[in-house]
Amino acid sequence: MTQISVVIPARNEAENIITLVEDIDRALTALGDFEIIVVDDASTDSSVAVLRQRAQSMPHLRVLMHNRAGGQSAAVHSGVLAARSPVICTLDGDGQNPAEELPHLLAPILGDATGRIGLVAGQRVARQDTWSKKLASKFANGLRGWMLQDGTRDTGCGLKAFRREAFLALPYFNHMHRYLPALFARDGWQIAHVDVTHRARGAGRSNYSNLQRAAVGAVDLIGVAWLLRRRKTARVLPDDLT
Repeated sequence: MTQISVVIPARNEAENIITLVEDIDRALTALGDFEIIVVDDASTDSSVAVLRQRAQSMPHLRVLMHNRAGGQSAAVHSGVLAARSPVICTLDGDGQNPAEELPHLLAPILGDATGRIGLVAGQRVARQDTWSKKLASKFANGLRGWMLQDGTRDTGCGLKAFRREAFLALPYFNHMHRYLPALFARDGWQIAHVDVTHRARGAGRSNYSNLQRAAVGAVDLIGVAWLLRRRKTARVLPDDLT
């Protein structure tokens, strides 16, 4: 059985995606069987064509396509639904999340004998972005952390590892990828954090502006705060405790 599924949401990343897929292939070879799922979010460039060509010689590479752009959370959700493994890794399709960080990210959840860790969240250090993007991210992370108390300094990092069944049990909404630590904790899971490196974008440009992120983030933050206050507090005990 495939142990790990790597899900990559991507839109118009034809110049970056093949290098990323090949980096992932090298990074995970020592960990056993895995699959790579690229979810193309209705790209208008040659992303699908180059991925299909590479998949001919990489059978563990799967390419899914959205019929219209749905955003990063929708792409991740589509990939997790299609995944064949109990453990999922995600990273952004622009190549800014180094694939060599994946074994470090996976180590806490694969080595968790208690089964209590639901999510491992990457935390970017020495972030390679414009000053305006870093400033906006710092403000958003500070506000989110104050309101949600999720214990995570950087929820915008695309590098994450989590249990597939736990993720699919979360309430789905657009842009939910920014709130995974709070949502997993809401369901009683432990959250682990791993510092990861970050790269400058190799080619192309971001599909979302700081203004777009701020506009949707304000509404989502209020909604997630509402969800946390209405968490389920009772749980069914395992058979050996009843």
